[in-house]
Amino acid sequence: MRDESRPSPEEFLERIRAEGRGELRVYLGAAPGVGKTFTMLQDARLLREHGVDVVVGIIDTHKRADTAALLDGFEQVPLERQQYRGIWVEELDVPALLERHPDVALIDELAHSNLPGAKHAKRYEDVEDVLQAGITVWTTVNIQHIESLNDVVKQVTGVRVRETVPDRVVREADEVRLIDLTPDELIDRLKQGKVYQPHVIPHALKNFFRAGNLSALREMSLRVVADSTDDQLETYMDEHGISGPWPVNDRVLVCITPSPSGDRLIRRGARRAQRLKAELYVVFVRQRMLSVAEEKQLAIHVQLSRQLEAKVVELKGDHVAETLLDFAREHHITEIIMGKSRRSRWDEMRHGSVITKVLRGAGHIDVMVVAPDEPS
Repeated sequence: MRDESRPSPEEFLERIRAEGRGELRVYLGAAPGVGKTFTMLQDARLLREHGVDVVVGIIDTHKRADTAALLDGFEQVPLERQQYRGIWVEELDVPALLERHPDVALIDELAHSNLPGAKHAKRYEDVEDVLQAGITVWTTVNIQHIESLNDVVKQVTGVRVRETVPDRVVREADEVRLIDLTPDELIDRLKQGKVYQPHVIPHALKNFFRAGNLSALREMSLRVVADSTDDQLETYMDEHGISGPWPVNDRVLVCITPSPSGDRLIRRGARRAQRLKAELYVVFVRQRMLSVAEEKQLAIHVQLSRQLEAKVVELKGDHVAETLLDFAREHHITEIIMGKSRRSRWDEMRHGSVITKVLRGAGHIDVMVVAPDEPS
């Protein structure tokens, strides 16, 4: 039975050919093996049967026989072969795909990092080029690759994911489809050899694929899809002039220092701002000359903040707490996020605590104090 909320293949074809920019559909999963690529290929076969020009840009079957079988009959744009550290690697050939110009391109693994020397460092940037050319893209990504969730995933699973996608890429997608399996179902698939090769399974079961990890990742996925649905509803109501109970415009302020833990605060603030549909500010108060290492770390924080679409502000003031509070009141901040200091209690008693001063002076502004990350 067809979901009536989704367009028929004929409607889909008419729509994508009428628009200048391609549409982006993201198949989102909580973990490897839930069936993102498999489902994407099934949907693509249905489109192709109804006359839509669908080609494979790049698909990674991970040696899964059922997924590989679905590739039969699809046109594959030739991949670009490059040598890297003595090994031949196949990558998406964007110019060849643009020249072929299908209605829909299947491009797996959105968070993939390209080889050094490529036009773009990340595959999601390649996808942007393809969309701009008027080609619709279907792609896949796991929840652990979303940038603002990087710290939470590490805390839950103990694994720091190195390949990430900016939140805006998923948030601005025309459609996000959650490919969902319960933890028990996914673990059963893993044990049957449908996710990884046999020699990897025991290690996976003891680490990333523990039931508790999978439950937490699944909950994160559900929240991301719920947020995406809310955004689409707001856009629809706005475009059609439908009045509704619009939320108050919250504003979240994240206070950072040149400490390496600042990235954790920024990501926490980004997640909080997304849930509240709030504006995000990242603020640094400069009191003194910073060392070269501190300036470098601060620049890293600024880059991440901008990637997460925060407004970055540098303030100057002799008193950090007062400077922050003045800014917060002037800009109608509704919530301040700060990192808990690693200074000793005695040191704070002698020199004073910025957090204590902010808490005392915040008034109606909520203050969240985030515990420091455990040393890795």
